[in-house]
Amino acid sequence: MKKTELQKVRILLVDDTPTNLAVLSESIQDQGWTTLFATDGETAIEQAEYAKPDLILLDVMMPGIDGFETCHRLKSNKLTAGIPIIFMTALSESTDKVKGLQLGAVDYITKPFKQEEVVTRVGMQLRLHRMTQQLEYNNELLNQKVAEQAQTQAQLQQLTQDLEARVQMRTAELSQALENLKQTQMHLVQSEKMSSLGQMMAGIAHEINNPVNFIYGNLKPAEDYFKDLIGLVEHYQTCYPSPDKTLQEHIETLDLDFLTEDAFKLLESLKIGADRIREIVLSLRNFSRLDESEVKAMNLQEGIDSTLLILQSKLRSNVNGQQIEVIRAYGDIPKVECYPSQLNQVFMNILANAIDALYEAIQTSKMSPAQAPKITVTTAINLSGEAVIEIVDNGPGIPEAIRTKLFDPFFTTKPVGKGTGLGLSISHEIVVEKHNGSIFCLPADNGGTRFVIKIPCKQPVEEAPIFTHDPFYKKDTITATHS
Repeated sequence: MKKTELQKVRILLVDDTPTNLAVLSESIQDQGWTTLFATDGETAIEQAEYAKPDLILLDVMMPGIDGFETCHRLKSNKLTAGIPIIFMTALSESTDKVKGLQLGAVDYITKPFKQEEVVTRVGMQLRLHRMTQQLEYNNELLNQKVAEQAQTQAQLQQLTQDLEARVQMRTAELSQALENLKQTQMHLVQSEKMSSLGQMMAGIAHEINNPVNFIYGNLKPAEDYFKDLIGLVEHYQTCYPSPDKTLQEHIETLDLDFLTEDAFKLLESLKIGADRIREIVLSLRNFSRLDESEVKAMNLQEGIDSTLLILQSKLRSNVNGQQIEVIRAYGDIPKVECYPSQLNQVFMNILANAIDALYEAIQTSKMSPAQAPKITVTTAINLSGEAVIEIVDNGPGIPEAIRTKLFDPFFTTKPVGKGTGLGLSISHEIVVEKHNGSIFCLPADNGGTRFVIKIPCKQPVEEAPIFTHDPFYKKDTITATHS
């Protein structure tokens, strides 16, 4: 070991014999190490606490407290516990050496001293002590770096969590914005469709109504004229019972008796047809009600009847020899404050779905031929003063998994191109948001589907809606799974 490696090393020599101290001091100082001296255990402990030597050479046999006790006290003191101790003894018993080592000593030097052995053992223990100190220092640095890394990892994890939370929040905001955009687009499309179709319906109703009124207004005068002309013919036959041959042949050719009898039947048929056209025109006008942009009192049953009249062509369809029967079970309810055209659209969506569902169930044999397809429409007032409309079909019903999604926008189980999944979503919005009501889809007692609509008879005063809905927009046809 080079002398420069252990410069400024201080070694405490503890021995009650001055000669031994002199010999040891000379050997140690030749290595460039500084020596400190103590002649008893008590002094050695005080020196060690004050000077903090790098190593202690401790004699075992001393007056007062011996080396073993001194070692025990030094190792029990936090200030001196880390100082390496080499025992110096003339004892050769292994039990004494073991005792010293158990007390914390690192080595033994046997008297009489050999200078080379002392220097070698001391140098080796100094190097080990320095290496231990360096290792402890490195461990401390490592622990510090580990702690810093753990703190950095915790900060990074927190930043990651914050970033994920921000991403989730932003994603939710974007998803909500996209949903709002879809709803807005849906409303704009529906508004435009309703505006165009409603105006077309109103225009058709107006154009049809004028000539129908003209025809209907002239039927009564025409009937009177027929009566006058036939009366004149009968009077002529009375005055001239025997017409000439040419006139008689003409009367027989015309079959005057049949013509007289059938003319009034013909006029009655024209009147029935004109009345029917007037009813259809009135239903179209009642259904669209484009002039009613504010809340108005409406007879819900008239709106349902108007809707059913428009759906007559679908109801009269013949599938496998079966037609749908509509049962009206109307209760005594007052007029309801509402947006008439929008509620009519709700009735249209639900009734059209029910019709299509029943016919598809018949075509796919999910309903037996013996089971007559029926739709029952019921109106009543509940204990809360709400108008309750129930539309029940006796089809195969809707599974629970689908019923829970029926009112979701764009939900559909129909093939591509046969529905966008908006009809019932819009119906839900009309009933809940526009009329402060509620709408449910429930299983019917007969195994079919039951739609329940509840509308308050009195609406709070609010602004008119900014859009109207398309009465002819058809939600996905309710099939056997009622999608």
